[in-house]
Amino acid sequence: MRNLPKIAILIIVLVGIFALTPFATIPAGYRGVITTFGKPVEEVYSEGIHFVWPFAQTMHKVSVAIQKGEGDGDAASKDLQIVHTKVAINYHVRPDAVISVYRDLGNEPGERIIAPSVQEAVKAVTARFTAEELISQRAVVRNEIVAALKERMDRHGLVVDEFSIVNFNFSKTFNEAIEAKTTADQLKMKAERDLQRIDVEAKQKISRARAEAESLALQRAQVTPELLHLREVENQAKAIEKWDGHLPTTTGGAIPFINLKSGN
Repeated sequence: MRNLPKIAILIIVLVGIFALTPFATIPAGYRGVITTFGKPVEEVYSEGIHFVWPFAQTMHKVSVAIQKGEGDGDAASKDLQIVHTKVAINYHVRPDAVISVYRDLGNEPGERIIAPSVQEAVKAVTARFTAEELISQRAVVRNEIVAALKERMDRHGLVVDEFSIVNFNFSKTFNEAIEAKTTADQLKMKAERDLQRIDVEAKQKISRARAEAESLALQRAQVTPELLHLREVENQAKAIEKWDGHLPTTTGGAIPFINLKSGN
């Protein structure tokens, strides 16, 4: 029991030492804002160790590293289609604007500025495009949203690093209409390809028929009396080669093939 007062005194001394520590550390990716009795000092403190007056001053850390935010919401397109948009954004606090971010935004830029700014920009830009244009001109929509965001965020010392439209979702009726249009376009393209194929095949048939007709005409032009006589002589020569030297045993008319003349 006698040791209890000593232990209590030691604890009080240690607490006093920690409470009176006149130094504060700013880690990497942060900047420091010192408040003197709650009032921010007009100086931004970089990474490292800094002196502060015990009890009178407090060091507050403000992140200047890239932070990620996501959000989604509904908006109306130019043709009054309800569009559910999901977006993602990377941003950071400008180091020279740390004091205003701490003082004006309560060191909560994501909730105070980023979320409402993204929703406002998405709604404003979405209203300038039809639902179909939102899909076909996605890059243009994204760039206009970024331009609207930068204008507002720059006033509060915030910088847009990356922004992307994760997805557009439309009503069931609109999705069905898009699907029907896509199917119709595909059928139209197929019909056009079929017509082109039929046209090519017809032209090929005409070309083959013309070539055959020209070939027959050429062959007819080449058939002369001399050619016919030559073919007759060739046929008789082949018949003689096949004859075995015997006359037929039965006769019913003229002896075919050749005319035999006896020599003197």
